[in-house]
Amino acid sequence: MDLALLRTFVTVHRAGSFTRAAALLGLSQPAVTSQIRTLERQLGRPLFLRQPRGVTPTTIGDELAHKAAPHLDALVEIAESGLEEDSSLRTLHLAGPPEFTAERALPALTELTGGDGQGFALRASFGTAEEVLEGLAAGHHDLAISTVRPRGALLSATALCDEEHVLVAAPRWAEHIDSGTFRRTGPSVLEHIPVVEVHESLPFVARYWASVFDYRPVAPGTVVVPDLRAVLACAAAGAGLAVLPRYLCTGALERGDVVALHEPTVPPLRTYFLVVRTGTLAMPHIARAHEWLERAATGWC
Repeated sequence: MDLALLRTFVTVHRAGSFTRAAALLGLSQPAVTSQIRTLERQLGRPLFLRQPRGVTPTTIGDELAHKAAPHLDALVEIAESGLEEDSSLRTLHLAGPPEFTAERALPALTELTGGDGQGFALRASFGTAEEVLEGLAAGHHDLAISTVRPRGALLSATALCDEEHVLVAAPRWAEHIDSGTFRRTGPSVLEHIPVVEVHESLPFVARYWASVFDYRPVAPGTVVVPDLRAVLACAAAGAGLAVLPRYLCTGALERGDVVALHEPTVPPLRTYFLVVRTGTLAMPHIARAHEWLERAATGWC
């Protein structure tokens, strides 16, 4: 059986689409369709059911993928390991949310970009969870950091770490708020404080209110900026309250630039996932970066 046909088949199986598989393989969609039809003729059985949006594997298709994929991944690993000595051939394309990628992932990965012959070049791009996962699936990135666990067989996710969210504001907003006030009035005591957020939908504040207070925030965002670092700067300047990851505002809390308005018994958490296209961990530079980030993340929680 032709290994090229099997490689195309496994890519289609993981991608769930001839079009997406063609993009990943660098082939035209008709070429991918022709290769799958050739393989189906050789086997005498259909491997995929064509749907209005993509394809779904038949039972035979699932069985063949289960048998073939690990061996194809192993062959890729063997082929790629021969190129590992030449770091100039290796560039890692990383994508993730701007704040976490800049503050956590990139400082960790830059240790692997040295000139010792074992490193790689690094290129990073920022985006929402939807954007980075779409880019990864399309082959634009090698490794993605996402707050959404992807579905389907094309992408594989590993839980990386949890971030704790903290309700903060400049000290002047906290002068008349204490634990007793919270016990008497609940979150309504906060309604007179303006809100600083990353989006009009108040994703961080709404999640915090729902998790901690079982309540929806009433006030709209007063300042909306699409970067959590800018949210922190505005909150520290007195623009209003904000909900921020603790890793991002720890320094500001220690300096007293902002204070925590509330310390719930169980703080809200958000999980980050490290995501790759299934099978690409056979490539040494991706595997090394993946392992390095997992190791670094043990000190982030």
